[in-house]
Amino acid sequence: MVELTYKHSLRELTTADGVLRYHEAGEGTPLLLLHGSGPGVTGWHNFRQNLPTLAARFRCLILEFPGFGVSDSTDRHPMLAAPRAVRALLDGLGLSQVDVIGNSMGGVVALQLALRQPEVFRRIVTVGGVGTNVLSSFPAEGLNLLMDFTEQPSREALVRWLHSMVHDRALITDELIDERWRQATEPATLAAARKMYGRSALHAQMAAARTSDQPPYWAMLHRIRARTLLTWGRDDRVSPLDMALLPLRTIPHAELHVLANCGHWAMIEQRHAWESAVLAFLTRQDETRQDEGHDG
Repeated sequence: MVELTYKHSLRELTTADGVLRYHEAGEGTPLLLLHGSGPGVTGWHNFRQNLPTLAARFRCLILEFPGFGVSDSTDRHPMLAAPRAVRALLDGLGLSQVDVIGNSMGGVVALQLALRQPEVFRRIVTVGGVGTNVLSSFPAEGLNLLMDFTEQPSREALVRWLHSMVHDRALITDELIDERWRQATEPATLAAARKMYGRSALHAQMAAARTSDQPPYWAMLHRIRARTLLTWGRDDRVSPLDMALLPLRTIPHAELHVLANCGHWAMIEQRHAWESAVLAFLTRQDETRQDEGHDG
């Protein structure tokens, strides 16, 4: 069995847009894992704790999105580069269909791809971050703290943001802070973050969305055909729980699993409960759909 370490799981794939880096472990049904955004994030940081459990059942592929300091950098907005990177990875590995887990931004990317290419994902798991604010204000507390750090990076601002990501602040160790600080302040990574979370950039994106004649992805979720599990921390201060209401109502085969005493990092903060729910969902046999489309 391949060692579940950074070094032994790291792979590279050369694409037309540069080198994509990813981690691979396990055998069986391919399972793509897509990380979120924020200072110092990587796919390895997001999912390394879950890899032993998931790799025992699946061929896990943790993609490192361009613009976050691991895969080659990109001149494009990271959210625009991400779907192209997913497609390049799957094509490069000869995979026509996979299951996918997307954390926050990664979940948005997965849903956007599922809308454009319905056949690419068999099942979808999201971790917070998808949908839109229904009852809560926007930007939420965690997003405001993320913008604060992006505008004026400091260790203190990083710690304030990290504390908003979790329910239990004991998870924010000195080791984690150091790790995130090194990654977040690398110049190219910081420049990419400012494209997403600089206040002027975010306000410009919001203004463009208000005047666009194209519907936002969350208004099109009724077209998703893959069975979808929304997982959420009850105490998420980055993407509040009410954001789950619209995708839960509109994705035809969606279900929601809420974890108590849990912030934005559900797969980390409530790891065992989250893994149990995800494994049950991904390994469940498909029900027959003879009565699909009829009232009960």
